[in-house]
Amino acid sequence: MSKILSHRTVRVLAIAGATASFALAACGGDETPPPAMPAPAGSTTVVPAAPVASAAPVAPPPAADQPLTDEGMWLTNDFPADKVAKQYGFTPTQEWLDHVRLSSVRLAGGCSGSLVSANGLVMTNHHCAHSCIEQLSNAKKDFVKEGFFAKTGNDEVKCPEIEVNQLTGIDDVSARVQDATKGLADKALNDAQRAVTATIEKECATGDNVRCDVVNLYHGGRYHLYKYRRYQDVRLVFAPEIDIAFFGGDPDNFNFPRFDLDVSFLRVYDGGKPLAPKDYLKWSEAGAKDGELTFVSGHPGRTSRQLTVAQLEFERDYALPRRLFDLDSYEGTITQFMKEGPEKRRVAEPELFYVQNSIKALEGEREALVDAEFLHAKAHAEHELREKAESTPELAQYKDAWKELARIQGEKAALQPRFDALSWHSSLFGIARGLVRAADELPKPNDKRLDEFGDARIPGTKQRLFSAAPVSAELETLKLSRDFVRMRQLLGADDPVVKKVLGKDDAYELAAKLVKGTKLADVKVRKALFDGGAAAVSASTDPLIQLAKLVDADARAVRTQWEEHIVSPEKKFGEEVARAKFAIYGTHVYPDATFSLRLSYGHVAGWMENGKQVPAFTTFGGAFDRATGKPPFELPKSWIAAKSKLDLSTPFDMATTNDIIGGNSGSPMVNKNAEVVGLIFDGNIHSLGGEYGFEPKNNRAVAVTSVALTEALGKVYGATRVVDELKGKK
Repeated sequence: MSKILSHRTVRVLAIAGATASFALAACGGDETPPPAMPAPAGSTTVVPAAPVASAAPVAPPPAADQPLTDEGMWLTNDFPADKVAKQYGFTPTQEWLDHVRLSSVRLAGGCSGSLVSANGLVMTNHHCAHSCIEQLSNAKKDFVKEGFFAKTGNDEVKCPEIEVNQLTGIDDVSARVQDATKGLADKALNDAQRAVTATIEKECATGDNVRCDVVNLYHGGRYHLYKYRRYQDVRLVFAPEIDIAFFGGDPDNFNFPRFDLDVSFLRVYDGGKPLAPKDYLKWSEAGAKDGELTFVSGHPGRTSRQLTVAQLEFERDYALPRRLFDLDSYEGTITQFMKEGPEKRRVAEPELFYVQNSIKALEGEREALVDAEFLHAKAHAEHELREKAESTPELAQYKDAWKELARIQGEKAALQPRFDALSWHSSLFGIARGLVRAADELPKPNDKRLDEFGDARIPGTKQRLFSAAPVSAELETLKLSRDFVRMRQLLGADDPVVKKVLGKDDAYELAAKLVKGTKLADVKVRKALFDGGAAAVSASTDPLIQLAKLVDADARAVRTQWEEHIVSPEKKFGEEVARAKFAIYGTHVYPDATFSLRLSYGHVAGWMENGKQVPAFTTFGGAFDRATGKPPFELPKSWIAAKSKLDLSTPFDMATTNDIIGGNSGSPMVNKNAEVVGLIFDGNIHSLGGEYGFEPKNNRAVAVTSVALTEALGKVYGATRVVDELKGKK
């Protein structure tokens, strides 16, 4: 399982940790993963800036005279084809890049995928489709445990929540954003930025099947408008058993060797019929060889490689420890809950995966930041940049930006507890808050609304509000009671909001009463409240609607504080740092990840670990050797039964030097012919520091090989119709 916190838990889960994911669920935010530092849910990804016209690059990029490496999550419309040619002897043409872009898709909840057939077949990870698989399951038929295969097209079942986005166009809107926000700061800057973003996105989104996002690149160096074709009729075709999709469980997570078939196949439908895309990726039956050039096209959620040292120290000393403490506590709560019966285990299993995955990932990130050598290198690079900026007349105006960003970190630490305290994890409460805010926001002009209620984003918001996914009352009670306890811990028992919410009630008893009394598990009730607007919400006696109305003013107030006193100034001064860096190094430096499409290049390679070579490939035979017959190393019965039919020398999983991060889960790995040779699902333990930097010596991406996928599909599952479709057979 990759470090993406996939579509399965809180609609949006990004490895930013519990704080940010709770904020997204509670504030009804858009599904775009949060920026590098915790930010209010639903706040736009754009910050005002553009490179100053006179600030042409004045120095070569830092790595110009350094050995070539495979570092970089590059824009598809600004790809360093010359570097690839120099290192690997292959030059990707614009036609090649456009084909890969149009064949790549994004799962709006936080993962990647690809179109792999002329009939709209989409390949992604099992853990990316886990929410769909789990939502289609019940106590009598558990597709997570048993697997799923639609033997015919009529057997393909619609996923309640998954939305697939295909990037169809990119426009540079830097000048427009810059002009709208020039000379502004704080609230005025935030308001202007929100207004111009909403206007641009509304102009672009010509229908519910079009999604448009203004994307902030280079922390304010550029703004691009990404136009997507939106598909909300997505159906499950195939998923293996969880025991092979996540073979090795938490012990093997972020490690290698791996023996996972972490795959699911979905199908996109358009107008009730399978999509017939012009562009899709062909299949490599031979797979990749050791040392072969590989590309990964996907949607890395976020990186923090361009943050200042002060911001990194805040992450190390405050943000990461808080998130880890919160997740450690939640792990214990969920583990105890799962011991109370098989059905509770089934419904809570995705939560436990999310928590354990997050803990390991965040621990890896913190290890990178406590490495004195790593932070020293960051400080050295920052010092060099500041010196160059101060010695360049047109950039000297930015010399105080680093000091201001350091100041803001103290204010952030002071406000963070209240922001976290009012960011709740309960899915049902998130729906209630979404309905309350929809009633308040939709009557406003488009450019005055909260971002998630802008015209361009309403289709996605409505899909989440009206999801037909089943809701576990027991799990919702657990989540909401934990939200209450966490609020009281962060704010204290005497805080007015705590008193207003809890009064003299026990947290668990209050949560149970609210969940038992609500009707929001019924989609018809939600639609009636949404369609009825302010009058219907005002008249509603539903206890969760009442709770959402009770705390909404407080939650909005802290969101406003966060946006105006943290987000806006951090954007303003982060923009100034970005302008200086962009002016000096230009596009020779790739932008931080923003859950927008990126292309990385690398090659198949193992690495040295404790003086021993770790091979680049594992085999089917290795999986049987590793199996113990007990979780987490228990192979499914289907694999045991098929062992004699399998070629045990088949390459199973492989390691490559491609630069990836959370959000790349489900990304296709292709060769120079744009043929699928693998499916990204993880990174090794050394990749966890990739949030803050790339270490080429041992940072590895991990993928299922194309050979393993067709071997297993055909011989273990009898899914010959999928194999034939992948190979282009009629």
